[in-house]
Amino acid sequence: MSDCDHVRGKRRLAKPAQHVAARAAPVPRHGLAREISRRGLCSRAQAEAVVRAGRVQVNGRLARDPEQPCTAHTRIDLDGHPALPSARIYLALNKPRGLLTTVRDEQGRDTIYALLADADLPWLAPIGRLDKASEGLLLLSNDSVWAAALTDPARHVPKTYRVQIRGVPDETALMRMRAGINDRGEHLAVREVALLQSGGRTAWLECVLDEGRNRHLRRLLAGLGFEVLRLLRVAIGPLLLGDLARGAWRVLDAREVAALAAAAGLTASPARAASSPSAGRKSPAAATPARAPPSSGRGSARAR
Repeated sequence: MSDCDHVRGKRRLAKPAQHVAARAAPVPRHGLAREISRRGLCSRAQAEAVVRAGRVQVNGRLARDPEQPCTAHTRIDLDGHPALPSARIYLALNKPRGLLTTVRDEQGRDTIYALLADADLPWLAPIGRLDKASEGLLLLSNDSVWAAALTDPARHVPKTYRVQIRGVPDETALMRMRAGINDRGEHLAVREVALLQSGGRTAWLECVLDEGRNRHLRRLLAGLGFEVLRLLRVAIGPLLLGDLARGAWRVLDAREVAALAAAAGLTASPARAASSPSAGRKSPAAATPARAPPSSGRGSARAR
């Protein structure tokens, strides 16, 4: 109904209301594949594949266009079943060296999902990556909005690493790490770096990045003449790896999820994390504790 009533052919203006309700904000529209991914059911690439395979219906009609506009209220069916939003899951995992951060590998190499094989969990995606030779804190979730914010380079969420290198850098070398180098058309630098310990031939550094390019620290240090012997991520924003054993994982609590969201500049609180009896189980690999690099007094895995 318009703001004006037409009575007997004449236009009569309605009297101003003392309390006018604010118009509801429009519901955001996304492509079909993105909406399926936002519901935490699979990755966006997987969603595109199932749509093109003819396995998805929208409002009772077959849909084959992954970009077909949808909203959070659109009725979507996958393989004849309602594609309802999954309970949001947020995990922290201590990735060991030797595992790939990918769902599957064409060469059949082991991936991080081997650590979750016995857990009754929905689809989860890694948030960012650690290469095969790197280890430490890795987040996984089916909350694509939360994940995108944490990995958005423009949001500058800091990530802290302990790095063992061959050689001992002096203050000039540390300054060059902060200033950065150009490698393959990319500027590589650390936001912060500190020398934690040196043993004559090797040293431990603590490095903080607020952007993550491919093999960022390895390329930067190699460009300055230092070979990386070990690289361990110990924090993402306010979340610390703490004493989580190598190969083990745990569910983040609501406070930790909210702290990470705040670090990424999310104004709306993420969906409440789900809890289930299986969500805290550890893989058999969790029985072997990680050999920790030099400590800087950060002993808790909770958000600060």
